[in-house]
Amino acid sequence: MYGTLTCMSTVRGARERARLEVTAAIKDEARRRLAAEGAAKLSLRAVARELGMVSSALYRYFPSRDELLTALIIDAYDSVGVAAETADAVSLAAGAAPRPRWIAVCGAVRAWALAHPHEYALIYGSPVPGYSAPADTIGPASRVANVLIGILRSAHEGRGLSLPPLPAALRSEADRMTADFALGLPPEVTAALVAAWAQLVGLISFELFGQFNRVVEERDAFFAHAVGRLAHEVGLPAV
Repeated sequence: MYGTLTCMSTVRGARERARLEVTAAIKDEARRRLAAEGAAKLSLRAVARELGMVSSALYRYFPSRDELLTALIIDAYDSVGVAAETADAVSLAAGAAPRPRWIAVCGAVRAWALAHPHEYALIYGSPVPGYSAPADTIGPASRVANVLIGILRSAHEGRGLSLPPLPAALRSEADRMTADFALGLPPEVTAALVAAWAQLVGLISFELFGQFNRVVEERDAFFAHAVGRLAHEVGLPAV
């Protein structure tokens, strides 16, 4: 009996490993096709053909193009999230203050984007026609923002933050955003953080997609200056 159970467990383990390997191969090929043709043209049939699979076999792993896209999107969000979290953990272990932590995280997001341009375009570029992201992308999509929120909370609970100006017309909106995803922060800081996040994505997108060509030559220095300004705008102290 014990030998039978061990054999069954071994077979299940082998099947699970094989499934993981095939799933990884499908996603790797899909990423290659993203790089070559863009997300809008992603096709399960084309992926299957490149892998030497029949379409019906691939559908057992990803029943639709949208499910494959969702898997790629979650992987990309998790990957950039790990980059941000790792940069902050290293900075924190070195005893860095909140402002250098902020700059390190922003730099890690940019470095990830430059190393993974097509995955960055998938999650921060133009929406894919006909695709609507499901709710299970929300958690992974929030990882980078949660790191930045954590840095601001740390500063707020420590030396404090310089509260950015907030127009009266935005007070209720800032209160709502704070209650939704940034509990513990002053509403003024939450509003400034949302603007800073949009500007960070814009900075990286301009560099990645060519809008800085023949405009900004010293990209590293320009980015460092810009994210330093963003740190100031969200109220982080200079030291």
